[in-house]
Amino acid sequence: MASNQPAPEAPSSFRTGSFGDEDRTWEEWNPTEESIRPVRGRHRVAKQRGLARSSTVLGVGVIAAVGAGGMATAQSKPPVSISLPDSIADNLPDAKSLPGVGAFMSGDSHADHESVAASAPLTSAGITAAEAEQGTTDAGEALRARILQQAEQQQAGADAQAKAAEEQAAAEAAAAEAAKQQTEAEAKAAAKKKAAEEAAKKKAEAERLAKLAASYAVPTSSYTITSTFGQAGSMWSSGYHTGLDFAAPTGTPVKAVHGGTVKSAGWSGSYGYRTVLELDDGTEIWYCHQSSMDVTAGQKVTTGETIGRVGATGNVTGPHLHLEVHTADGSGVDPMSWLRGKGLTI
Repeated sequence: MASNQPAPEAPSSFRTGSFGDEDRTWEEWNPTEESIRPVRGRHRVAKQRGLARSSTVLGVGVIAAVGAGGMATAQSKPPVSISLPDSIADNLPDAKSLPGVGAFMSGDSHADHESVAASAPLTSAGITAAEAEQGTTDAGEALRARILQQAEQQQAGADAQAKAAEEQAAAEAAAAEAAKQQTEAEAKAAAKKKAAEEAAKKKAEAERLAKLAASYAVPTSSYTITSTFGQAGSMWSSGYHTGLDFAAPTGTPVKAVHGGTVKSAGWSGSYGYRTVLELDDGTEIWYCHQSSMDVTAGQKVTTGETIGRVGATGNVTGPHLHLEVHTADGSGVDPMSWLRGKGLTI
């Protein structure tokens, strides 16, 4: 509500200024409903004192942030001056005492600061010494160059790692191939050695048999093998054949297979005329079904000497020489295997 009564006189302390202006006086102010109505719309003005001080601090903070981040791009912007009333500026704190701001202040004159600011634009903030030596003056370009350089380094590292992996795989493959080749070479060498040993063994055996063959002989000639040792049949009393049959014409010479002594010579039942030749090791050679005998018991004979003739005496179906071989203990063995073991070809 507006009052129509005159306001009391203001105290003397309100007539003079409190900001150092002693000559300025203040008029009496009687607030009314109209005068205290808040201003609306775009004409509203914020409190100047708080705004001015906040703007100063904000400006200093922006400068500090630009210097720390190196991302300023205001190289083409003109400098902006900030002016404050003397009554406010006198009460502001010293800029050097603000955190992070003292590092930008020195004892040089205002002109020196202006020259430094002019020679060092804000866009150079955050640029390293190496980049400055290379002529880099823009923080954005410097950051872009660093990112590209880091990407190139990472790509180079990845390429080097991939190359190292390929080289390692190639080395492992080469080592495996070398090991395989070495194994194959060793196998070939072993096979070659074994073949050489077998060849040498066969050669030695051939030489031994050749030497034996010189001292042994085939019991007859012009023959055909008709029955072998162990062959089954009802014509043999034992149920199987106990010797080796050489079918040949009657009268074909029968020879001593090796040197020895005639143990017996005469008729022997189903064997017909039989001659038993005992060798030096006790082995006995039986010559059966002869048509005639040319030696007697106790007689010494040599290899290849004629001791009788092929015939068909005894239990036979035709003329042939029935040859049996008995070891020293009396056991019968295969005559063909025994003769071949002496180097003879049957």
